[in-house]
Amino acid sequence: MPYEFLICFIAGIGAGLGTGFAGMSAAAVISPMLITFLHLPAYEAVGIALASDVLASAVSAYTYGKNKNLDIKNGLIMMFTVLGFTLVGSWVSSLLPNGAMGGFSVFMTLLLGIKFIVRPVLTTKDSMAGVSFKKRAVQSVLCGILIGFICGFVGAGGGMMMLLILTSVLGYELKTAVGTSVFIMTFTALTGAVSHFAIGGAPDWSVLIFCVLSTLLWARIAAKFANKANPVVLNRATGVVLTVLGVAIIAVNYL
Repeated sequence: MPYEFLICFIAGIGAGLGTGFAGMSAAAVISPMLITFLHLPAYEAVGIALASDVLASAVSAYTYGKNKNLDIKNGLIMMFTVLGFTLVGSWVSSLLPNGAMGGFSVFMTLLLGIKFIVRPVLTTKDSMAGVSFKKRAVQSVLCGILIGFICGFVGAGGGMMMLLILTSVLGYELKTAVGTSVFIMTFTALTGAVSHFAIGGAPDWSVLIFCVLSTLLWARIAAKFANKANPVVLNRATGVVLTVLGVAIIAVNYL
């Protein structure tokens, strides 16, 4: 039990910081930790990670929303598209062997972290307002199809894909992108977790509870800091967190 708690607490630190700073799915960190150190099946580990993501994303979204860094209107359009294809991706992933899951998101986390350090997102809310609602709505639907499938398939790719698309394709400034991403991830993570447990059975409850509480704590801390930081500092902090997590996950999985 103490060993389980330690692994889950450490995984929750990385997952919570990634969620609060960058809207990253907890599965990017928690899944490889549970698979490597607690020897859980990959499908169950992703389910626990997605369940951990629900409250962490919700509290992060509340914090960003309270600071007016959340686009609910466009977020809802993308969310409903993502939800549908999360179910499709989750079902497809249940048909694959353990080793086929998660590799894509690990390297994406590392590359996105480097991107935020080298080329920070300095878009302002004023420039965001110049894009028509219709254009952004169409983009949200098309991008939501891709994001939803990835989120359900590997559990971890959705948050990273969402952040990349919101900043690079839809032209969001970083805080609003993260706020909108965690808002959407609250519901996609819930859908993914329920579908994983419905298909794969009940998880290890002690591991689930430890991971949920640790991720929730650190996501709250990261979100409060992120909303007070200036854009340059936030870009670099986000980049550092993602880069460190990416390197750590690669080390855990491949070294």
